[in-house]
Amino acid sequence: MLRVDSVEKAYKKGGLFTVIRQNVLKNVSFECDSGECLGIIGESGSGKSTLGRLIMGIEKPDRGHVLLNERNVVERRVRSGHISAVFQDYKSSINPFFTVEEAVMEPMKIQSKSRPEMKDKILILLNQVGLPSSYRNKYPHELSGGEVQRVCIARAISTEPTCILLDEAISSLDVSVQTQVLDLLKDLKKMYNMSYIFITHDIQAAAYICDRVIIFKDGQIEEITEIEHLKDVRSAYARRLVRSIITI
Repeated sequence: MLRVDSVEKAYKKGGLFTVIRQNVLKNVSFECDSGECLGIIGESGSGKSTLGRLIMGIEKPDRGHVLLNERNVVERRVRSGHISAVFQDYKSSINPFFTVEEAVMEPMKIQSKSRPEMKDKILILLNQVGLPSSYRNKYPHELSGGEVQRVCIARAISTEPTCILLDEAISSLDVSVQTQVLDLLKDLKKMYNMSYIFITHDIQAAAYICDRVIIFKDGQIEEITEIEHLKDVRSAYARRLVRSIITI
């Protein structure tokens, strides 16, 4: 289980020597259960991606904690192999000089697996994300955007993590490919019983894949609701967000 406990984060605002700090996250607390897909929905600048960096342990909160199975993710051994991520900019997510095999194998090197074992697993992973085994020797520039993102997903699940953070993971893809990737993510979550933190501004995508959603505004939780109760959100901000797919 992932638990975010009273997290706050601020950054310096203005020039190099300024002492003014802008609060980006303000007393954020929530839990994501095992096997759950929890959406974090908000407009640009609401603090979603900052929260994502704290969940990944890339940055530390100024106050509060992010815990995975009650252990702090700032410790590398807690998150290594247990929390993975798929980002929006798939083009920069993979080393352009790596083959697909090398890219997918990279996170598996932290595990005690032999090279033949890793190569065998890559074939399984490529099959699971809907790519032929021949793609193992291709380079990113030889693939379409959707195919590269499938490689990123294969890499993310290669260590069979407890939780995957998906930060605007489909927003750079063609609309025709987005549903395919969402269906793939749903199948993989069921297969591996992983938890997803699905960060997005696209409430339609969140409604399609998530079990619950957090409505995020100005660095704070505005509302948390089950997907089946999305039409019953109470705050004016949340109602405006959901109006694109639901007539309230």
